[in-house]
Amino acid sequence: MSAPPAPVLSADLIAMVQRGVSTIVSSCDAALRPSMMRAMGSTITDDGRFATVYLSRKQSRQLLQDIAASGRVAVVFTHPASNRALQLKSLQARTRNTDATDQAVLARYLVAMETEIAEVGFPPVLTRAMLAHDIADVVAVEFEPAEAFDQTPGPKAGAPLDAVRAGDGT
Repeated sequence: MSAPPAPVLSADLIAMVQRGVSTIVSSCDAALRPSMMRAMGSTITDDGRFATVYLSRKQSRQLLQDIAASGRVAVVFTHPASNRALQLKSLQARTRNTDATDQAVLARYLVAMETEIAEVGFPPVLTRAMLAHDIADVVAVEFEPAEAFDQTPGPKAGAPLDAVRAGDGT
């Protein structure tokens, strides 16, 4: 049996993730106990078929153990000013060490998050403190989204994106 096709993300959702928005990563252990952590950064390919989130090893030990053991990951991307949110899930996440290319992604993400958080009234110094890291401590988690959900608060929250598109023509 083959894996289901990757969800098709709209250009505006891909752009939202690429812009750099709040990113929360979660998984669970074999007993389904959840683990979660704020990402230090994130990126997605132009076609939305591959995503990478960045976690602090020190702060995310349990989460990284859970991802390594199961491959499961669920990531919520949220635009702070509007609460527009997208959740992507995968059962085949993998981790890797970071390199200079990732450092550039993290630097862009920090600048983007300073702007996003400023929209809701918090100064850049808060964002810099929240996302401060030593690149040697950061691990990349790569995955192909297998499922996508609208997580924006409201009547469609939790609905698979295909169901959302079918319901309102988007």
